[in-house]
Amino acid sequence: MNIGEAIHIPIGSIRAHKLRSFLTLLGLIIGVMTLILVMTIVQGANVYVEEKVANLGTNVFRVSRTPLAVTDFQEFIRAQRNKPLEMSDVAAVREACRDCLEVGADATTTTTVKAGNEVGEDVSIRGVTANMADIGTAVVEEGRYVSSFDERSGAAVCVLGSEVAERLFPYGGSIGKTVRIANEDYRVIGVAERSGTVLGQSQDNFVLIPIGSFFKIFGPRRSVTIQVKAPDSTRLELAIDQVRLVLRSRRHVGYDSPDSFYVATSDTFLSLWSSISSAFFMVFIMISSIASIVGGIVIMNIMLVSVTERTKEIGIRRAVGARRGDILRQFLIEALAQCMVGGAIGVAGGFLVALAVRQLTPFPVSIKWWVAATGLVLSTLIGIFFGIYPARKASRLDPIEALRSE
Repeated sequence: MNIGEAIHIPIGSIRAHKLRSFLTLLGLIIGVMTLILVMTIVQGANVYVEEKVANLGTNVFRVSRTPLAVTDFQEFIRAQRNKPLEMSDVAAVREACRDCLEVGADATTTTTVKAGNEVGEDVSIRGVTANMADIGTAVVEEGRYVSSFDERSGAAVCVLGSEVAERLFPYGGSIGKTVRIANEDYRVIGVAERSGTVLGQSQDNFVLIPIGSFFKIFGPRRSVTIQVKAPDSTRLELAIDQVRLVLRSRRHVGYDSPDSFYVATSDTFLSLWSSISSAFFMVFIMISSIASIVGGIVIMNIMLVSVTERTKEIGIRRAVGARRGDILRQFLIEALAQCMVGGAIGVAGGFLVALAVRQLTPFPVSIKWWVAATGLVLSTLIGIFFGIYPARKASRLDPIEALRSE
């Protein structure tokens, strides 16, 4: 029996018994489909996060009192004892850091914003220095950014995120209008360009005000986040070292003591996301592996039944000159063919679900050819692993006993 005929037999059996074949291959189909879906979603999320983090700037870093990305709750609790970062620290860094192109600061809180009868709840209020226009990611689409005069005078002006502008002024025309923040009136001088969402979290639900105004209404003892921009990415580490030296000296941190502040770069966020996505990926790989193993066991059982039903056929083939290797190869190819069919269905199903996710939800999905190849390779490995035992059993049947079977 040649390879083409060995493939034709299981394909013909699948066509003749569609429901039984589907139920036989269901576990494998679900396993491969889950694998494809998870891989496409994780790949899409990785690309999406990398693009968003890249927008933060490869030559920008942030210094804060507490971790900007919390991975250890105990560390976060310890960080609450750190001394707040103040505007005097910002001034000291700006004066002493030779490799810092720009040194700015922001401070953040959350409150309700009103304009007439319209209300925006849980809006992020950010007090910013004027040079955050060059350091930060907010781009003004209409109007202007906070100026250095606004910063020095503590002017009651603000820049709205696009989501806040649409909520408070649904008919447009927000420039020059007044919004109420913490019982204080602020004149709108600008509206920021839409940034969209990051993993379902809106990036446009904010209001920017001069940092002096922020301290007036929310209190001067709030810690700031120091934002630093290096001339380029090659001098980023030099700038970080200089900032750390300045802050450790001002905060009287001993040479053998850890920093009493936290430095975060774009790599910090990428590393955090990588650990999250890896854990997410491994959990779903385990789930898809269980489904695939169950599917392989079902296929092995069906192949064992097939060996029993075709005992006489095996005896006849051995009687006319077929060797054990020929029988082994025949049944192994049959198992492989079934698994490849199940794998192909799983790959197609996984891509269709991934396309539906991309069309119907904001969740990012990236479809790659090597993902399909991975699904087919998995199917092949399952076919080989679970097909060997039935194939060996068929090849070791005694020809005479096989011919006597009914």
